[in-house]
Amino acid sequence: MAMNFHQLHIFYTVAEKGSFSAAAAALHMTQPAVTMQVQSLEEYFGTKLFHRSTKRIELSEAGRTLIPYALNSINLMKDTEVAMSKFTHMLQGRLQLGASLTVGEYILPRLLGPFGKEYPNISVQMKVMNTAQILEEILRHQLNFGLVEAPVQHPDVKIEAVLNDELKLIVPSDHPLAAFEKVSVPQMMEHSFVLREQGSGTRQVMEEALQQQGMNPGDMKIVMELGSTGAVKSAVEAGLGITILSQSSVKHELALGLFKVIEVEDVRFMRKFYSIYLSSTILPISAVTFLTFLRERDLGQWL
Repeated sequence: MAMNFHQLHIFYTVAEKGSFSAAAAALHMTQPAVTMQVQSLEEYFGTKLFHRSTKRIELSEAGRTLIPYALNSINLMKDTEVAMSKFTHMLQGRLQLGASLTVGEYILPRLLGPFGKEYPNISVQMKVMNTAQILEEILRHQLNFGLVEAPVQHPDVKIEAVLNDELKLIVPSDHPLAAFEKVSVPQMMEHSFVLREQGSGTRQVMEEALQQQGMNPGDMKIVMELGSTGAVKSAVEAGLGITILSQSSVKHELALGLFKVIEVEDVRFMRKFYSIYLSSTILPISAVTFLTFLRERDLGQWL
């Protein structure tokens, strides 16, 4: 009998979760299958890796010794897949992911085209939903990974920044501010705003940037708060106010001359988009390939 990576991964997950049942849920396996793989590993080494009782399990001295080697093997496997993903152009399979609203509606559609040309045999299934829904589906193993607009704090989830984005001051082309290339923050604050709702990633980035400049976002003349970027754009186009949005989300309106981007002195509304996935999961090679594509390509040519 030979030891294999799959057994080490299962062993590490059992140790990390503290029970066979929790490890089975995290690995999307049955509990007897998890138990069998750990027992096979114990038979291979000829020693017990866990002390079992009716209420809990504990690592044996041999199990504690094996832990860093198991973790190294998991990390080596992940690094290997990242390194090889750039060569797998004939890769086949399905890329299954969730994306939060701005990412899914305005960012990823422009990137999936070039990705599809490079990897034509990978089909894409993307769900556009809010971050909480994405996290829930990842935890339930309904999604491999997600791309979201704000960091997620969860003990079972790994998070990594993969994309940069910048919000801009957006005004209708016939607005008084459209005569300027750059305005000050106080000058901007004199005008009526249409904004995303409280709690949205876009709103949060804007408010934090203003606070860093000593400005109180509560002093803004907010005439309307809307639950989607599309609704905000429609309100701005109707002349109801100005807004702060990702420039990528108004590319079409800028090309048509409906909007104008105005620089704001001494402040930049910068944010990152993050990938999230279960830390106990080895991502499928299609997901690893797509994340490598996002990290290593000059995405500005498409955005």
